[in-house]
Amino acid sequence: MIEMNFAKIKQSTASAICNLVELDEQAMQLLQDDAAPAQYLQQLIEKELYPDAVRFLAVALPKREAIWWACLCARHTLGESPSLADVKAVEMAEAWVYRPTEENRQPTLLAAEATEFKTPAGWAAVAVFWSGGSISPAKGVIVPPADELTGKAVIGAVMLAAARSGVNKIKANYQLFLKQGIHIANGGDGRAVQ
Repeated sequence: MIEMNFAKIKQSTASAICNLVELDEQAMQLLQDDAAPAQYLQQLIEKELYPDAVRFLAVALPKREAIWWACLCARHTLGESPSLADVKAVEMAEAWVYRPTEENRQPTLLAAEATEFKTPAGWAAVAVFWSGGSISPAKGVIVPPADELTGKAVIGAVMLAAARSGVNKIKANYQLFLKQGIHIANGGDGRAVQ
């Protein structure tokens, strides 16, 4: 496992992060009140509680970094002949990460809908749409997204990506994706991780 300094994670305790997400009972039994986020995540990974580790990291990361992580995972599963809808969804999500503007956020919902919400790329695009602004379809009506929605969409993207390559690759995918997420949490871009 790579070093965890978590420069991007603002919460000082794992408990503060666990209050933001639902984890399985086994994961919650590992939680100690004063545990640092890196310490707790390391325990989850050592126990191979990968889905809980993904949930934890997805809500611990700032939205932009979490969405970037979802994009990396989605790209990993595109394959040699990806659908145009998936390519467009991940490209639009990446465009928002590079330049997080309202102009880049708004069209991501249509891109996600084109994937029928069945792919990691679609969920990366949904994460962008739910990152801020208004989610109301009515013009002039402001309905801000609930703060936890971005993390939930990132969780969906990463978990779908882990399972996408088949049962035999799930564990390896989770391990790779968690290394990428940790690299991002440390202040890196997640790309150089193998």
